[in-house]
This record gives sequence, C-alpha cells and structure tokens, in this order.
Amino acid sequence: MAERIRLTDERIRRFSCPSDKEQAFLWDDDVKRMAVRATAAGVKSFIVEGKLDTGQKSKITDKPYISTIRKTIGSVENWTLEDARKEARRLQTLLDRGIDPRELDQEKKQLKALEREKAAAMKKYTLQNLLEAYVKHLKAQNKVKSSKSAASVVSVHVIKRNPALSRKPAAEVSSNDIADIIRQVRDSGLERTAGLLRSTLKAAFNCGLRAAYDTSLPESFNGFKIVSNPVDPIKAIPVRAGHRTLSAGEVKAYLSELGEDLIDLALKLAFYSGGQRMAQILRAEVSDWNPDIKVLRLFDPKGKRTQPREHLLPLGPVAADIVKALVERSNDRNTALLFPSRRRTLLHDSQIGPRVTEISKKIKSEPFDLRDIRRTVETMLAGMGVSRDIRAQLLSHGLSGVQAQHYDRHEYIKEKRATLIKWERYLTRLLSGAEDEKVIPFREVK
Repeated sequence: MAERIRLTDERIRRFSCPSDKEQAFLWDDDVKRMAVRATAAGVKSFIVEGKLDTGQKSKITDKPYISTIRKTIGSVENWTLEDARKEARRLQTLLDRGIDPRELDQEKKQLKALEREKAAAMKKYTLQNLLEAYVKHLKAQNKVKSSKSAASVVSVHVIKRNPALSRKPAAEVSSNDIADIIRQVRDSGLERTAGLLRSTLKAAFNCGLRAAYDTSLPESFNGFKIVSNPVDPIKAIPVRAGHRTLSAGEVKAYLSELGEDLIDLALKLAFYSGGQRMAQILRAEVSDWNPDIKVLRLFDPKGKRTQPREHLLPLGPVAADIVKALVERSNDRNTALLFPSRRRTLLHDSQIGPRVTEISKKIKSEPFDLRDIRRTVETMLAGMGVSRDIRAQLLSHGLSGVQAQHYDRHEYIKEKRATLIKWERYLTRLLSGAEDEKVIPFREVK
C-alpha cells in the first residue's frame, strides 16, 4: 500500500520525481484517493484515483468488474491544496455512486460544442440574413426593381429600426414580432410601405419554408430551418388604387415642358410609346432597337416570371425619332446603353421621379407621379376606343396567366403599331391645339 502523509504546500514544493522513474506519487492522508503526481519532466499535478463498479461482471470470475479510474484535477500551479481536496471529494462521491467523471467531462464538452454551434447558427441564420438572402435571390432572378424595393424597406424598417429583432434567429421570430414591426410602419402613416414590408417578409419566410423541397431555391435557405411562416396570421394590407389622371390640358403642359436632356427624353419616350414602365425604358440598350422595322425591344421581369418577358414596341414616327437620336448619342459615347448616366452606368429610375415632381409644380398642377402618368395614358387610350386586350399588350400588364404564357404566342405587332400611330396623331393634335377645336355634333334625338 502506498505511504500516505498529510500534504502541505511545503511538502508539495519539495516533492519531485526520482531520476530513475517516469513518474511518482505523493498520497494525501486527508483525502485518501488524492495525490500529487510528479513526472520526470518536472510537472506536478493533483490527481484522484478510485474504484468504479462498471455494472458488468467478469467473464472469468463472474464477479462485478471493478475498474481503476485515475483523473487529473489540475496543475499544482493553478490549484490550491484546499480546492484540490474539495474537487477530489466531489470526484470520490461520483465514483462511489458508480458515475465515471470522465464521461461527465465528455458530455460537458459535447454540450459546450452544441452550444457553440447553436450560437454560431444564431449569428448566421438571423432574420436579417434571411431577408438579405431573399434580396440576393431576387437579384439573381434579374428582378432589379423588386430587389431594390425589398432591400430598402428591410434596411429602414427592420435592420435599422429593430436591430435586436434583426439579430434574432429567423426560426424563432414570432407572429407577434412581425405584427409589431408592421404596426410601427402603419402607425407612421406609411400604409403602402407597410404592405410592401409584409409581402417582403412573407416571401422571405416562404423561401426558407420551401427550400428543402423546391430545387429552384438556393440551398442556403435550408440552414434557416423555417418550419412555419410567422407572417401568415398577419392580415394583408390592400394597396389603395390610385385615381389621379391628368387632364388633356395638363398633358399638353407636361409634354411642352420636356426638353432634350436624357431624363426628359426618357419621359417623352415612355409617354409616346404608350405609357411604358420607366424602369423597362431605362434598361433598353442600343441592340434592342431594330431601325428597319422601327421596333424597340423591352424586357418585363414583373410578377413570378423566372425569365423576363420580351415586350416588343412597334413605335410611331415621333417615338422612333427619339430612339434614333438616342442610338446616335450612345454610339458617339461608345456605350451600349440607351440611357447611360454620367458614369456610363445605367440611369436609375429614382432619378426620374424628381423631374416629374418639378414639372407638376412648374405647371401649377395637382401633384402627380410616374404611376399617374402611366394611368393617364391608359385612360386616354381607352377613351380613344382601344380595347382592354390591346391596352394590356401595349402596356405589358396582366399577361401572366396560363393562356398568355403557353398558348397565345401572337405578338400583336400590327395592333400595337396601329394603336401607337393613332396615339401619336392624337398627341400632335393636342399639342397643336387642334384637338381643342374639334366640334363634336350632337345627334338629334328622335
């Protein structure tokens, strides 16, 4: 049996491993299973050694199999003698209860590893990262305007205004959390923005929810582990339809204010080509113009299309002359864009709105914007007798149904050309004043 003495700090200090051995032990007489181990390398540590009933029987003797367990407590440099004795007694108690402290340590390591993994996931798979992944997904689908709108509303009303919620794991975001941030926006009087925020949040969570089974979605959405959409219980916010249309006099004044700089030409082309969306006009390139047949090709990415829809516009003489001048300007500047900015990048549609606001103030009109102009053009076309179907083809809206996508391949070139020529003639009469002089005789009521 090993000799035991009452350990003291001085005895521990003087104790060392004999030169002919690799290690030696100095056993404590106070805590019977504790000792100081000294190695040939000069390292001294507190250890505890005891017997552990494994709960199994020996195959030879059929007696309980008792295992000898030795566990290091820690270096004598880091542990005081009293703390080491306290730890040794704790470990003794575990051994007496048939618990292997080494297994407990392993379980603690695994638990800490899981906690670190969870903490990393909490930082990586947050609400902010889910929304940013959704914006990136929109960009990959070439939905430029949608991605910019989503990025803006997320940045302003989620990330900056609710930073704590932004850092929350997306899978733990509740319907109450969603309702709170949408309510903030509505209470600020931004009804339309609140609707956009809700639809953005709903679409982002749907991507996380469907990612495991929808191969068209990036695999990165899988990591968010979304099992339900917290936006579903939140009532949709209807977009209030706009009603502002310009009178004939306002249209005349508006067109008369448009000059020959790039922004004004973009506004003029959008108007003369039948009220096209400004974002689509600005994306047009020199190669999209066919001078032989006077057709301008635009691309419409709106809706749930995975590929932008080709939108062909057979322009009238005025609009064709505008595009011809734009092409010549672009060729002189060696750029492929019809509407390049000063930095030779794509002119953004956010630069156009202020010019419209400026004109509405200058002509002392009730304020109007690009949507109102587009609505005005369609209303005037309807008043000229252009059918709803032809207007839909000309303005490229309402064309996402099964029939339009898969069966109706007619491009309506003849119909659109006839409409745009008729439209330009009307605008020419309006600007010259001839439209004001038209007398419409009343038929005699019999």
